[in-house]
Amino acid sequence: MSDDMFKARMQARLEKAKAMTEEEKLYRFNGVLYPTLMCPEENFKCLDNIKAREDDIMLAAYPKCGFNWMVGVLKKIMAEGTGNKNESKMPPMMEFFGPELLKVVEGSPSPRLLGTHLCPDNIPKTFKEKNPKILVVFRNPKDTLVSYFHFCNSNPVLPSKPWDSFFTDFMSGNVAWGSYFDYALAWDKRMDDPQVLVITYEELKQDLTSGVRQISTFFGFSLTDAQIQQITGASSFNAMKESSANSHGNMGQVFFRKGEVGDWKNHFTPEQSQEMDEAFNKHLAGTKLGDKLNYKYYCQ
Repeated sequence: MSDDMFKARMQARLEKAKAMTEEEKLYRFNGVLYPTLMCPEENFKCLDNIKAREDDIMLAAYPKCGFNWMVGVLKKIMAEGTGNKNESKMPPMMEFFGPELLKVVEGSPSPRLLGTHLCPDNIPKTFKEKNPKILVVFRNPKDTLVSYFHFCNSNPVLPSKPWDSFFTDFMSGNVAWGSYFDYALAWDKRMDDPQVLVITYEELKQDLTSGVRQISTFFGFSLTDAQIQQITGASSFNAMKESSANSHGNMGQVFFRKGEVGDWKNHFTPEQSQEMDEAFNKHLAGTKLGDKLNYKYYCQ
C-alpha cells in the first residue's frame, strides 16, 4: 500500500466519522475502549498473526505522551543509522494495521519501526518471544490529560466532550486505550528490563540532544555528534509542527498542538488538581516510574 493510498483511506475514515454519533466512535474490546474506525476488532485479530523480529525498533506510549514526536525522531535516527533516507508516511501503530497493512509490514526490510499505545500485557505474544528493544515514552498525567482532551475534540474519529466530562472519563479510564494509571503500572514492572528504555516527555523537552543520543545508543546506532545535532535540530517540537502538513496531512495541526510542559495549569480547577494528586499518590507514588516522572516538580 502506497502512502497516497493510505492517505486516501484515512480521509475516507474521517468522512465516515462525520455520520457517526459520539457514542459510536468508541467500542470496548477485552474490557478496553478503542476507536471504532481506527482499531476495529479485525485489526486485533490480525495482530495475532504478526511475526516479531529481534531487531524490530519498538515505540510504546500512552496517547498524547509524545508518540508522534518520537516517531519522527526515530525515523530520523534510523535514516542516519541505516543510510536509508526514504521515510514512509504510514504510521507504525500496530493497532491500525489490518490485513493489508500487515502484509506490507511483513514484507518490509529490517529494521522495522513498530509502535503501539497498547498496554504491555496486550502486545502480541510474538514480541515477548523475540524480545526486541522498546522505547517507552511517558508524560506527566496532568499535561497528558489536557493534550488528550484537545486531541479528542479536534479529531473527528474520537468522541468530543466538554472539559469536565472528559476529566471524569480520563480519571476513570473510560477513554480510548484505557487507564493512564493501569498503563503506567504495567510498564513500571519493566523499569529494570535492559530491553526497555523509559524516557519522559519532560526530559526530552529539557535536553533533546541528550535524548536523541541516548535513544540512538539504546537501539545500537553509532551516530556522530554532527548527525546527533542534525537530528535534534530537525526534531524539536516546533520543527515537527512546521513539517506536520507533509508528515500528517490535514491532521498535522491536530497531532502537534502546543507541546508545552505545564499547560495543565490553564485547565485544571483546584479540585481537579487535588483529585489527580491523590490518584497519582495512590497508584504511582514510591514506584520507579513515579519517581522518574518527577510529579511534584511538574504537577504541584
